[in-house]
Amino acid sequence: MPYRRCGRSGVLLPEISLGLWHNFGSGDDPAACRAMIAESLELGICHFDLADNYGPPPGSAEQRFGELLAQDFGAHRDEMFISTKAGHLMWPGPYGDWGSRKHLLAGLDQSLRRMKLDYVDVFYSHRPDPETPIEETVGALVQAVRSGKALYAGLSKYPPELFHRACDLLAEEKVPCLIHQYRYNLLDRSCETGMLPATEQRQIGSIVFSPLAQGMLTGKYLGGVLPADSRAQRADSPFLTVERVAGDAARVARLAELAAEAGISLTQLALRWLLSKPAVTSVLIGARNVRQLRDCAAAAGQEALPDDLLTALDLATA
Repeated sequence: MPYRRCGRSGVLLPEISLGLWHNFGSGDDPAACRAMIAESLELGICHFDLADNYGPPPGSAEQRFGELLAQDFGAHRDEMFISTKAGHLMWPGPYGDWGSRKHLLAGLDQSLRRMKLDYVDVFYSHRPDPETPIEETVGALVQAVRSGKALYAGLSKYPPELFHRACDLLAEEKVPCLIHQYRYNLLDRSCETGMLPATEQRQIGSIVFSPLAQGMLTGKYLGGVLPADSRAQRADSPFLTVERVAGDAARVARLAELAAEAGISLTQLALRWLLSKPAVTSVLIGARNVRQLRDCAAAAGQEALPDDLLTALDLATA
């Protein structure tokens, strides 16, 4: 597994990281979850990305991860890079959501209890808060680091202007932003005119989520057939819908043709395309089983895609 330096820090992240958003909830098989952690470590995937609201239900992914860590993987803690986030709805009342100091620090404490950890490697503001001053949100990240409950601070889903302001404030406090997390894939390239150049300009790490467009770039929905166990069929899937699958069907079919012409799978094409971007530090996958995990990990360390294929992908998706 190749590792890439995260911005100007001492942190090295694997090219492929494992996210635990909708694959470590209370309804998922504990044995399968354990197998994925074990296989990740064998493959060199040492970065595990969580958030307090991951599950479903919220909190259950951290709970499951913490139990497995305590039972089987505690001896490997120093080999693991663990992140969590706060900023989405977690409990009722005025302090259970968004970006106040009260919510973020309470959320971090709850996350540490669920995971049975003394600290996380990165603590993110999960999303910007339109009502809370950015100075307060940044202050909570600074306090999290200075208290020793997080080693680094991160930002997630911030628009470029607010991202720059948050980075300036963190730098003033000598707690630099380590990394920014945002959506990026062949079907959603909106970050290329905003966040991608912003992180590159700042020399801050980038970790991109939804690299396979929640399964659409695996080829499983080609021809309009929706498997019974797919996310598009799940009532608790907040983004992927039957309508969205249908709307992108033509572009996905063209990408599948290009992958076939190149002699690689559509999954490999999508991941290797992202890893060809110099500003991308790590690609965050959401595998649901060991087979998917291995398929995705195989994209790491591959030779660059040829220029003519990159041009064809631009024409198919821009």
